[in-house]
Amino acid sequence: MTFAPFLRFDGNAAEAMTFYADLFGADEIQILRFSDAPPEANLPPSDAVMYSHIMLGAHALMASDSMPGQPFQPQMSVSVNHSVATPEEGQAIFDRLAEGGDVTMPYGPVFFAPAFGMVRDRFGTNWMIGVAPT
Repeated sequence: MTFAPFLRFDGNAAEAMTFYADLFGADEIQILRFSDAPPEANLPPSDAVMYSHIMLGAHALMASDSMPGQPFQPQMSVSVNHSVATPEEGQAIFDRLAEGGDVTMPYGPVFFAPAFGMVRDRFGTNWMIGVAPT
């Protein structure tokens, strides 16, 4: 069994997922909009993202925009954890996520790992980037 984060956005899911695909070097990206659904699905006509995913090997990060006409609830109490092999790799990813976002814990050495940090990116996604202890 696996768990795959499914993020919800307020109209900018395609931009966020394209950014994440580039940042993490995704093997695959898929973006399906409400307007791509067949008429018999009776979905609202909208270019909002109904479903999207990026793949990193066997690992998926999925997302959509909020259903048109439904209120958006920001992602507040969940973080996506991403482990990296080296402090330098983590720093590069952390710095890109921090552009236009808010650093909640600066990236650097901590007692439980060679490097770790937390950031809320410009799309509202909370991230924890860290090097697994050896």
